[in-house]
Amino acid sequence: MQLKIMPKKKRLSAGRVPLILFLCQMISALEVPLDLVQPPTITQQSPKDYIIDPRENIVIQCEAKGKPPPSFSWTRNGTHFDIDKDLLVTMKPDSGTLIINIMSEGKVETYEGVYQCTARNERGAAISNNIVVRPSRSPLWTKEKLEPITLRNGQPLVLPCRPPVGLPSPIIFWMDNSFQRLPQSERVSQGLNGDLYFSNVLPEDTREDYICYARFNHTQTIQQKQPISVKVISVDELNDTIAANLSDTEFYGAKSSRERPPTFLTPEGNASNKEELRGNVLSLECIAEGLPTPIIYWIKEDGTLPINRTFYRNFQKTLQIIQVSEADSGNYQCIAKNALGAIYHTISVTVKAAPYWIMAPQNLVLSPGEDGALICRANGIPKPRISWLLNGVPIEIAPDDPSRKIDGDTIIFSNVQERSSAVYQCNASNEYGYLLANAFVNVLAEPPRILTSANTLYQVIANRPALLDCAFFGSPLPTIEWFKGAKGSALREDIYVLHENGTLEIPVAQKDSTGSYTCVARNKLGMAKNEVRLEIKDPTRIIKQPEYAIVQRGSTVSFECRVKHDHTLIPTVTWLKDNGELPNDGRFTVDKDHLVIADVSDDDGGTYTCVANTTLDNVSASAVLSVVDVPNPPFDLELTDQLDKSVQLSWTPGDDNNSPITKFIIEYEDAMHEAGLWHHQTEVPGTQTTAQLKLSPYVNYSFRVMAENSLGRSLPSEVSEQYLTKAAEPDKNPTTVEGLGSEPDNLVITWKPLNGFESNGPGLQYKVSWRQKDGDDEWTSVVVANVSKYIVSGTPTFVPYLIKVQALNDVGFAPEPPVVMGHSGEDLPMVAPGNVHVNVVNSTLAEVRWDPVPLKSIRGHLQGYRIYYWKAQNSSKRNRRHIEKKILTFQGSKTHGMLPGLEPFSHYTLNVRVVNGKGEGPASPDRVFNTPEGVPSAPSSLKIVNPTLDSLTLEWDPPSHPNGILTEYTLKYQPINSTHELGPLVDLKIPANKTRWTLKNLNFSTRYKFYLYAQTSAGSGSQITEEAVTTVNEGKEEWRKEIVNDSQSFFGLKGLMPGTAYKVREGDSGFVSAEDVFETGPAMASRQVDIATQGWFIGLMCAVALLILILLIVCFIRRNKGGKYPVKEKEDAHADPEIQPMKEDDGTFGEYRFLESDAEDHKPLKKGSRTPSDRTVKKEDSDDSLVDYGEGVNGQFNEDGSFIGQYSGKKEKEPAEGNESSEAPSPVNAMNSFV
Repeated sequence: MQLKIMPKKKRLSAGRVPLILFLCQMISALEVPLDLVQPPTITQQSPKDYIIDPRENIVIQCEAKGKPPPSFSWTRNGTHFDIDKDLLVTMKPDSGTLIINIMSEGKVETYEGVYQCTARNERGAAISNNIVVRPSRSPLWTKEKLEPITLRNGQPLVLPCRPPVGLPSPIIFWMDNSFQRLPQSERVSQGLNGDLYFSNVLPEDTREDYICYARFNHTQTIQQKQPISVKVISVDELNDTIAANLSDTEFYGAKSSRERPPTFLTPEGNASNKEELRGNVLSLECIAEGLPTPIIYWIKEDGTLPINRTFYRNFQKTLQIIQVSEADSGNYQCIAKNALGAIYHTISVTVKAAPYWIMAPQNLVLSPGEDGALICRANGIPKPRISWLLNGVPIEIAPDDPSRKIDGDTIIFSNVQERSSAVYQCNASNEYGYLLANAFVNVLAEPPRILTSANTLYQVIANRPALLDCAFFGSPLPTIEWFKGAKGSALREDIYVLHENGTLEIPVAQKDSTGSYTCVARNKLGMAKNEVRLEIKDPTRIIKQPEYAIVQRGSTVSFECRVKHDHTLIPTVTWLKDNGELPNDGRFTVDKDHLVIADVSDDDGGTYTCVANTTLDNVSASAVLSVVDVPNPPFDLELTDQLDKSVQLSWTPGDDNNSPITKFIIEYEDAMHEAGLWHHQTEVPGTQTTAQLKLSPYVNYSFRVMAENSLGRSLPSEVSEQYLTKAAEPDKNPTTVEGLGSEPDNLVITWKPLNGFESNGPGLQYKVSWRQKDGDDEWTSVVVANVSKYIVSGTPTFVPYLIKVQALNDVGFAPEPPVVMGHSGEDLPMVAPGNVHVNVVNSTLAEVRWDPVPLKSIRGHLQGYRIYYWKAQNSSKRNRRHIEKKILTFQGSKTHGMLPGLEPFSHYTLNVRVVNGKGEGPASPDRVFNTPEGVPSAPSSLKIVNPTLDSLTLEWDPPSHPNGILTEYTLKYQPINSTHELGPLVDLKIPANKTRWTLKNLNFSTRYKFYLYAQTSAGSGSQITEEAVTTVNEGKEEWRKEIVNDSQSFFGLKGLMPGTAYKVREGDSGFVSAEDVFETGPAMASRQVDIATQGWFIGLMCAVALLILILLIVCFIRRNKGGKYPVKEKEDAHADPEIQPMKEDDGTFGEYRFLESDAEDHKPLKKGSRTPSDRTVKKEDSDDSLVDYGEGVNGQFNEDGSFIGQYSGKKEKEPAEGNESSEAPSPVNAMNSFV
């Protein structure tokens, strides 16, 4: 069905007042268009109590609207104010506002008074409030002579302000001559009347510039009272002479400075009354004096204080209740309390009320013949009186109207006619004020009109209410209907809501609510309609909200806020901090989706809100940022319960910076002994703020405290006061007591002395006592100063002593010290080891045995035995360098050891000496031994010279270390074909005196590999290898020549035969500068005709291909591991079976070092061969040394002389260097001509 508003049109009866009220509410919602005739309405006026600035022109506002436009008139003090007769007064055009020009001339006082404005047209007259115009005043203080105030410490004091009466009342505050506010506290505070109250005075209250200031905000002026001088003295400062010259009246009060219970300074007595108007702020004050300073408490005797409207000011001395109402009346009690007692004062509060509206009269628009009513209801304490005026005139003397009936606060109209139009004024007043309201009755006959703009577009967020306006006017009141769509389907009231002002509400708008809507207004005079459109938009949502963050001070934090919105709306994203704007700081960066805060500080902590706004909706999401850091340092350190060996330390924790304190660390400083050095004392949990500390005697303690949380440790607190503990005897003795002789006839007693903290008192000394261990002598003692050493002279050599060192100071001795054993000084051993025997184990190892030296002959602590051994040199070497002696030391009491690293076939000499802490004893007689032969090293070099068509000549140098008498050389060689396969191995024996050998009957243009090694009676030595190629048959072909440009560095040879050896020469003008031989690779197999297509043949070929692939992979892996060509494997396979690695015998070894040597004898040892550019192979010396056995010359040994670790030799050869290769170097890079 259709939604309609249908006003009733029945005649008014006494029982129809609720209906009248209903109609009035509907009609009051109608705004009469200004193009229609209507009575005046006051739209703007000055306040009732209008305080003006005397330095500016007076402007009294009065604006009104009406049809026809109203005219204005004024009254002043109840009589007509003729503005035309006053040249200083003008009225704004088309306005009732008065402008009084007092800037050029005239006095402001002339225009003080009560003003009222009247706006009038043919339909009635509206009046303004009574506007009381008063100029503001800021008078000066009256001149007065203020005597200085002198009073005793602890007495109360009130410094009066008594500011001059101004308009409005001034704001009072106390400052000094420097315009600095005087500090206030529970002891000192300013009362509501402006006086300054002291509950008790202290010496620091003495000053000569207590100044009361009065600030008059209206005129922006500040007035100052004369300074008041206050001097606070203690009773002890008053001597008899001064007291005799001062009378009692010269003191402020006569109370002593002893402690006393509270007494109220204001208000006086035990009870008082307070009256306040409804809606104002109720302020109750109690200020008390007493010693110690009283604390103020408040209660309401017959109820509770309102939670959200109660505030405590001025250190709880003032109780304030805002928006006071009648319910706040009652008895309030303030309690002043200190340690000596408590007093009470009861304030009886009565709340009065100036008139306030319950229902103010509203404008009434009626059509001829209709009924209506004006209602004026107000309340107040006492209840206000209601009076009516008509067009500004009391209704009692206004012209009579038969359609009007007055019933107290209601005027009832029936069957109105056009002449009933007028403006009615309702006045509600009591002794505390008045209310004045204008309401017109306008009788019109108007067809409906719709005031809402046509085709208005409404955009609403889905799932929210949609409100479609249809502002209308008509008289009589029109009915409103709504239709949806072009077909005009009526809206159902179970889905829609039609408001009295014509607005259509869709409680939950959906996407299908989109469309056009038509509003139709009808009354008996006609009909009007208007079409509007509605669009439903998707809601704005925050799909990624900012998250709670905990960050450390100085770091960077980022909040993300991702928004999804309707594509037709443009959102703006704003960030707020604690519901306010972000700080204007470059550390805050906002981009599309993020807020980034760099270098976070403590002030950045708070709630950050992302607000996404569109033209239709807004959404927000918040996250809290907690800025954490290490705690702030504790403060207010205090020492209490000070005893000889303990004290209690208390402190106040600093801010934990949003991370709970887990513990406190207490440190101490000993200013007497170690000033500036802080030591750890103890730790206590983070919930504890006191600690009982154990102290040591005779220490000047200072303490500091640090707080620690999960982020780290705070800075140290300020240092506490110092605390010096009493002296006491030492409670401990020196540590690390030792007795060792520095000379054969003394005993040096040393100890670690006590530090100053451990001394426990002044005069720290040490009692040093000693006696021989194996004798019956008494203790010998001596007291020495605070040192760490004492030397006993004249002692026997290396005798055990018992020693003790005891601490003492001026108070007494420490406890009895422990006894330690020491020895007097050592001397060199007297006897050499005897019965030295040498057993040669093999060519590089020998075992040495000896008899121990008697302990008495050692004359000291046995360190071990030392073997000196050296190799005999021949006459030629002896002339070139010194004899090289080696040393092996065997720790402890061992009587045998192994000598490793000896050279085979050598003559050695050795002796043995005993070692103590003083040094070595005499050497034993020399023992001589010889090492047997060993296998030789590889020949020093090998080179191939004079290659011919079928012969090669080999030249070599003997081994650098023959290690015996060479018996012969073994030469082995084998050919290498073009596919790098090795041919049969040929073995030759060559006499030992030969270093050159020519091989004949070789194949021409063929590569050969040679293996050469020497032999002694002990076996074969290491081999040296080399490769060479026989020359081509020069007689078969002539030399071919190519001319090459000088700028070229290479030349390619073409037309060569596969698998053929060639000789290449390079020269200029017939002069040959270089020559080399190379061999071309094998020929590629020619393509074969496919003669079989059977399956067995194809399968066989696949198997062969698979095997070849596997072999290639294996060869590739092995080639990458080792040699440069596959011959490496064959070379290893055909190695000389007579050449076997030497195996060392296990032995026992000692510490090894050289005694004397030349620099040339200690070059790094190398293994392997190197082929220089002249194709000469050289072999470095390979001396057998301890370097190959372990950790170097000075290796460590076990008690049996064996190495700690593995005993191993070097087995692998170093990589070849230089031009060594399995393939002949290509001559193309070097040769410019060939045959």
